[in-house]
Amino acid sequence: MKAYCIVYEFVDNPEMFEQYRKQVMPTIEAYGGRFVVRGGKFTVLEGETPCERIAVLEFPSRQSAEDWYHSPAYQQILPLRLNATRCNFIIADGVE
Repeated sequence: MKAYCIVYEFVDNPEMFEQYRKQVMPTIEAYGGRFVVRGGKFTVLEGETPCERIAVLEFPSRQSAEDWYHSPAYQQILPLRLNATRCNFIIADGVE
């Protein structure tokens, strides 16, 4: 079953965040992941805006998503995102 990483972000340090963006793709692709949403325009139809930016990553399984997140390659660049943004980051199972 596919799994999705959903990230709601406020970017406080665009320069540091850009450093993260330039390095993150190979870490995702190594675990079979891909972006399905990456900071594009969005419209809130109900409720309050939870963020200024949304990213959604798709992985072949929850295990591959968790393995990616905890991988040494991703952990090495994670401080860039954590120091550049305020965010909520979740993993959700897809449907079959």
